[in-house]
Amino acid sequence: MTILVTGGSGYIGSHTVLALQEAGHDVVVMDNLSNSSEESLRRVAQLSGKPVPFHQVDLTDPEGLDRLFSAYDFTAVIHFAGLKAVGESASIPLEYYYRNVAGTINLLRAMDAHDVRSIVFSSSATVYGEHNPIPYIEKMEIGASNPYGRTKEQIEDILSDLSAADERWSVALLRYFNPVGAHPSGLIGEDPQGIPNNLVPYIAQVAVGRREKLMVFGGDYDTPDGTCLRDYIHVVDLAEGHLAALNHIASRTGAFRWNLGSGRGSSVLEVLKSFEQAVGRPLPYEITGRRQGDLPAFWADPSSALADLGWSTTRSLDEMCEDHWRWQKNNPNGYAS
Repeated sequence: MTILVTGGSGYIGSHTVLALQEAGHDVVVMDNLSNSSEESLRRVAQLSGKPVPFHQVDLTDPEGLDRLFSAYDFTAVIHFAGLKAVGESASIPLEYYYRNVAGTINLLRAMDAHDVRSIVFSSSATVYGEHNPIPYIEKMEIGASNPYGRTKEQIEDILSDLSAADERWSVALLRYFNPVGAHPSGLIGEDPQGIPNNLVPYIAQVAVGRREKLMVFGGDYDTPDGTCLRDYIHVVDLAEGHLAALNHIASRTGAFRWNLGSGRGSSVLEVLKSFEQAVGRPLPYEITGRRQGDLPAFWADPSSALADLGWSTTRSLDEMCEDHWRWQKNNPNGYAS
């Protein structure tokens, strides 16, 4: 197959591009490089031995999308591109709705115009909101509690409505949790711009000396050690989940939803301890007040992905931290190193 990967130079995108190439697919990447580096794709090509055709196109550019689809005979699209910071989305919601929702509509219109109707969409566990009990299962009524999550929810609705109206469409909606880790080579990994919003890249920057200490938001939750529990998944497992979903919908039409998670929660302090083990020394941290909007705990019920896709996570928290640290140690300033 010839696969277009939007946002393919980003963290999850670049690992998925490599997994697709290793599975024998031809891959083309589209990205606006607002939060990523083309260097990631040069390194993917180094690992796979195959070039990665790249086009700097924005989802809000319909003409650019049309030119891209006219240049290739795509089989399917894996759609990562979009803004993704929860806190930022509350400050600039209009930008999030424009780039994520309107941008996706542009993408779908280009796909339809060029007879490409198979898409794997990168959704998020944030669609489950604050009202659902854990573990999260796909049949729950969703209701995101922030603009970022609502853009994911609305895109899911658009894709579901589209597949219901036109039986030619094949749609996979992948709700995943907290991707961490890096390719075991240490060549590609997470390179957040500015201050990391997520736990593991922040710990990694503390370990490499870019941050003074880790701030743990809340130590008095009703959890085993008082810190929040989250479902962490190795980014390579996640990339393999996208490949499994792509294979599943290749011969089916309709819309399908799957959680991609480990099925267990790990606490902030548990993750910190595992990362310290990878680094080989204690790391400075301070427990401070709770952060507004943080839930005490959430994790996936990933049983549907196992039943339908034959997919489950295979890499442990310790492996996630070891691989993430190898990447950060070898690239202390990310792709700018």
